[in-house]
Amino acid sequence: MFELKYQTPFEWTEVVLADFNTFLQDHAAAEKKASGMAMSMLSHYPDKRKLVKAMTDLALEELIHFKQVLKLLIERDTNLGDDKKDPYIKQIRALFRHGRDGFLMDRLLVGGVIEARGHERFSLVAQALPEGKEKDFYAAIAKSEEKHKNLFVELAYEYFEKEEVDVRLEELLIAEAEICASIPFTAALH
Repeated sequence: MFELKYQTPFEWTEVVLADFNTFLQDHAAAEKKASGMAMSMLSHYPDKRKLVKAMTDLALEELIHFKQVLKLLIERDTNLGDDKKDPYIKQIRALFRHGRDGFLMDRLLVGGVIEARGHERFSLVAQALPEGKEKDFYAAIAKSEEKHKNLFVELAYEYFEKEEVDVRLEELLIAEAEICASIPFTAALH
């Protein structure tokens, strides 16, 4: 449906694999926050039935992903990490416009862009991991993120004019690429 403007280099994957337990902790936090974001969306827009249904399903799916990552952490005898501020999320949320409609469109489109970045990076992790359960898990998670990316844009098309959505999505993709290029690589999703 759309393509990211910044392609994550393989060096990011090397940093992740060098400290995979920390990456898993960050991934768990990201899934937990994604579930909470979906619940927040459906709470703020109870009059938008398609959004409410989609966000209900998404919240449950993200919570299942959280549980799956938590299981990997436990198998590695690693505790769930503290939630840390994510500089990527902080910067991309700063792009939200004010006003009910602009804010909703931006929440949806930024959600799609974040999911697209997750798809890209989880795919890189899946490619880099050795054969086994973790590789299979990350390949499955990447596919799930790709579906979510499209879901958010489809919801934006449901509530706003396609041309307006496409123009704003392009602006957000350009800004997101600049954000990604500015953040140093760590053992974190973003």
